[in-house]
Amino acid sequence: MTTLAIAAALGEMPPVELAELIECAALQTRVDRKYVVPLTALPSLLSQLPAGTRVLDIDAERSFRYESIYFDTPWLASYHCAAYRRRRRFKVRTRTYLDSGDCWLEVKINGARDSITKHRLPYRPQDRSTVGPGREFVDEVLCREAIPADGEFAPTLVTSYRRSTLLLPATASLRSSRVTIDTELRWQCGSASLTLPPTGCCGAAASDRCASPSTRPAWPRCGRTCRTARGDAPCVGTSAASLCRRIGRRARRRT
Repeated sequence: MTTLAIAAALGEMPPVELAELIECAALQTRVDRKYVVPLTALPSLLSQLPAGTRVLDIDAERSFRYESIYFDTPWLASYHCAAYRRRRRFKVRTRTYLDSGDCWLEVKINGARDSITKHRLPYRPQDRSTVGPGREFVDEVLCREAIPADGEFAPTLVTSYRRSTLLLPATASLRSSRVTIDTELRWQCGSASLTLPPTGCCGAAASDRCASPSTRPAWPRCGRTCRTARGDAPCVGTSAASLCRRIGRRARRRT
């Protein structure tokens, strides 16, 4: 199955506008699960989503280009929080929506029961490779969360991909829930780089309280969970090459 075939499958879904998606499922605080699955499994997965599921549509486009740059301290504070599964973990990144040119500086905090809270600051695209202009914002968030992170933040990992976003209908137990499908994933860490095989993609199910019941039964059967599926944790504890080897092994096993 190709990305064109994915586009065809998504083209059959009713659309949702960006403003409504943000209103219904911004999910700045959420619980999510990520899976790496073969593209051939997507038709089955999409068919099992509940009736009323809609796909984000902007100017007749349903797949959009993203770039995320992750930052860490000289002592790799973010990496060590993730590697040792500390209860209070954080990630600092810029996210650029390449099609629109919008850019945000984000601090993501992992809290109790796998909940994630995202703090965002509008950012200039030309500043996306540095935390400098937003350092006060980053320090304020980390201080408020009682997370120490001394030292300068430097870029450690760049990820890029195409994403389609699906809005699932609300249920009695969940007010908001969404699914994202990412293809053409690429990781860049120093001089080392890696591209997810074209036969695979990354899917994520996010909701305001727990892993979405609408996706929980199907996605694990088709793929495997992956905490670093999109490179969300800047794991550069040893070297760029070792990071890419680890991600590569995981990606190949799952596709």
